Amino acid sequence: MTTRLIADEDLTAALARMLAATLRPGQTVLLDGPVGAGKTHFARAFIRARQGEGAEDVPSPTFTLVQTYDDPLGTEIWHADLYRLTDPSELAELGLEEALSDAICLIEWPDRLERLPDGAITLAIAAHANPDLRSITLIAPDAARIAQRAAFVAGAGWGVARVLPLAGDASARRYFRLAGPQGSAVLMDDPSGGCAPFVAMTDWLRGHGFGAPAILARDAAAGLLLVEDLGDDLVARVLERDPAMAPAIYDRITDLLVDLHRHPVPDFVAPLDGPTLAEQVGLFADWYPQAAGAAGGKEIAPLIARLHADLAADVPPVLSLRDFHAENLLWRDEAPLGLIDFQDAVACHPAYDLVSALQDARRDVDPGIEAACIARYLAATGLDPDRFRAAYALLGAQRNLRIMGIFTRLCLRDGKDRYLSFMPRVWGYVQRNLTHPALAPLAGAVAALPAPDATVIERIRDRCAR
Repeated sequence: MTTRLIADEDLTAALARMLAATLRPGQTVLLDGPVGAGKTHFARAFIRARQGEGAEDVPSPTFTLVQTYDDPLGTEIWHADLYRLTDPSELAELGLEEALSDAICLIEWPDRLERLPDGAITLAIAAHANPDLRSITLIAPDAARIAQRAAFVAGAGWGVARVLPLAGDASARRYFRLAGPQGSAVLMDDPSGGCAPFVAMTDWLRGHGFGAPAILARDAAAGLLLVEDLGDDLVARVLERDPAMAPAIYDRITDLLVDLHRHPVPDFVAPLDGPTLAEQVGLFADWYPQAAGAAGGKEIAPLIARLHADLAADVPPVLSLRDFHAENLLWRDEAPLGLIDFQDAVACHPAYDLVSALQDARRDVDPGIEAACIARYLAATGLDPDRFRAAYALLGAQRNLRIMGIFTRLCLRDGKDRYLSFMPRVWGYVQRNLTHPALAPLAGAVAALPAPDATVIERIRDRCAR
């Protein structure tokens, strides 16, 4: 993919820092352009961004031909200037050809190479009518998006910030932490169109006193947001670090939901009703049974719709943040819990987010804590305990069956097999929920399908897209 932009020195450096955030060992950037174009300026910004606080001086390698650098991620960076190269055979003496396979290489004057590296990224810098500007052509996978991110960050006043990738989720969204003179922020890159709902939900949550991050800059149409950095203390990490905090943390989570559900549902969120829940659980029938070597599952969706009408439709819907679990909550001591990844919020039965938090696909929650939180929620809301528990079991079964389908699809279609390891836990939640007497018809339908034991998981993994 090729993209072109007009850039000053600051945007050129911001582009280098954005590219530095995503390159891996074995990748090469070819820096093309005349003397004085700014190739070394780009390379210097790239290398210093990779090195972070331990950044070294980055002189031009015009006379040494090659300079090497280490970064904290354990990657070696080779910066080569081949202007003075007299014969391509000299590259063997330099060791550059060997470095191409396991280092990140930045090569100025690549036309001196006998053969260009396969899959190399090209950055060509040319003069512009304005001497303070340059015309840049970037040829790289996702080149236009990289340039968009760099321009957005520079325009927001964060162009000098170091860019570090943050762990993403199962969606197309990407996240980056920016560390600059003014502190840190998080860049959210969502080309799928989720930024506008995120902005609307953020404004609503912050307006009602909840711990959503402040939005520092936005281009919702482009799918780019710069938001407050709420830190690294995800509830998941706090629980891993100090399991004894689990009762207090889950009490806080339950109380947050009680508070959230006291407010009228905002009019811009979609309903998650019985028919929609049934449609969503169709993912399970579409992907898991066949992948597990079985047939069936098509009767599950109609059963979910009927059971929802019988067990849950009489309770007014509340606001659900939907992906509400320990990976999307941040512990901030006495401050309100930090909230992220809520752009898919919906209006649905009040048990939905409680199930999401207490039946976590990624970690075990003590059944005693789960029971205590359900009782705590019921005491605070006054809902009918028997009907609430029946709806809780139904929504737990629906949600976890859908997750089974999503995990299977992520492997078979998208080549992401790491979620398969969560399947036994998720299936355990399904079985626990199906012990509720009201779900006997659903239990019968699910019982005909194989559990995700080691053999089934390996069968799915063997068919994983590559």
